[in-house]
Amino acid sequence: MSMQGDDRRAAAERDLARAGVRDGRVELVAYDRAWPALYETERKRLEPLVEAVEFHHIGSTAVPGLVAKPIIDIVALVEDLDAPVAALIDSGYQYPWAFNGTLAHRRFLCYPRASHRTHHLHLVDDRAELERRLYFRDRLRADQALATEYVALKRALAARYPEDREGYTEAKAPFIRRVEGERLPYRKSDSALST
Repeated sequence: MSMQGDDRRAAAERDLARAGVRDGRVELVAYDRAWPALYETERKRLEPLVEAVEFHHIGSTAVPGLVAKPIIDIVALVEDLDAPVAALIDSGYQYPWAFNGTLAHRRFLCYPRASHRTHHLHLVDDRAELERRLYFRDRLRADQALATEYVALKRALAARYPEDREGYTEAKAPFIRRVEGERLPYRKSDSALST
């Protein structure tokens, strides 16, 4: 594990302890056709709270047919990472302060609570960070063999880290970096695949 991973794990543990909760289990479920509509509903709710340049549905729930944790991941490209945080907290999102202190060019919030999440919101202020996330999602959408490989990895890691979300996430990182390493320069036309 990297020093950065150690810092993030410790920060996540401090946030959970401060909230007096345990992290939820890593639970994978079959793809649910309702996930795109759940994304769209939450995007509309977030629009008045977050002055975003754009919103996108990312993560495994954004890939039709993919096994996923039943948590809708949303990324929003913003000009100011910290400006929407208070309004998001007021609307029910939780902001893990210590964890966010380890992040550069992004913020992370979860809804409705850390121990039971239905949504993750990733705020980014760097278009390259947004494009990296969109590229990974779009590669999984376009390449069934790659998606199948990712599902096998996710199932193995969920069995290995059932009570450790940070460990599960860290263990997926080499696969994600490998796919992102295949990336050619992002083209505007690639964003047509966004939801």
